[in-house]
Amino acid sequence: MKFDRRQVLTWPSMIMLFLFALLPLVIMLVTSFQSDTTGGFTLENYERFFSSSTYLRLTGKTIVMSLAVTAVSLLIAYPLAYIMAKKLRGLRNIILILVIIPFFTNQLVRVYSWLIFLQDGGIFNNFLSLFGLFEDGLGLLYTQGAVIIGLTHAFFPYMVVTIYMSLERMDDAMLEASRSLGASKFTTFRRIIFPLSMPGVISGIMIVFVPALGTFVEPRILGGTDGTVIGTVIEDQFFEIAAWNFGAAIAFLLLALVLISMTALNMAGKRWETE
Repeated sequence: MKFDRRQVLTWPSMIMLFLFALLPLVIMLVTSFQSDTTGGFTLENYERFFSSSTYLRLTGKTIVMSLAVTAVSLLIAYPLAYIMAKKLRGLRNIILILVIIPFFTNQLVRVYSWLIFLQDGGIFNNFLSLFGLFEDGLGLLYTQGAVIIGLTHAFFPYMVVTIYMSLERMDDAMLEASRSLGASKFTTFRRIIFPLSMPGVISGIMIVFVPALGTFVEPRILGGTDGTVIGTVIEDQFFEIAAWNFGAAIAFLLLALVLISMTALNMAGKRWETE
């Protein structure tokens, strides 16, 4: 087998990938099979997780929350991406900049901005009070609704960008041909626009759903006691309780859930493309 010198150029990146990505995963996996008391090999961390209805309920709650954030992000992002790609071509760069501007600010600043905005007596509550609405307070802060709002604001720009890229590459001649053949706007969208934008939709769903599974900052601040999800449990195990082995087990189970979700979404995207 002939040695290709160009492969040497990939060695630094492969070493970095091993040291900072694969090796920590291996360490976390080994740690998850160690006892918090004796330090020996054990399955008690995983048994503790699956035998507890609380952890299983929080896992289900996290999945439902992530699905809700993904659905809301898609409903907001798709029309915006379509308008940017097909209607406002001259202004699309400006709109795109406005969409990604939140990334220029710190995550905690954005979350605390929503905290101030949604709290009783806050900006949004005072605005509604002008019209005689919710004068006694919204009661929205420290609920699942507040968490979904904060996470949607954090992740929906990713959805916009991926869908916009799919729609922007779409040949407008196909849309004109559809209209010339008498197809309605709904038929054109259902038979041409949406199917051709599915790669961007699937990518956007993956980019939003997967990080939402492991998030803990927004649920902790905006959800209060009602914002406990599997990500906040993992944080507590490492930083509050110092149960690193059990925390590693939960983190690895979450990683397995992420990998399963990514595989399912990838298979769904490929199946859609072949149909």
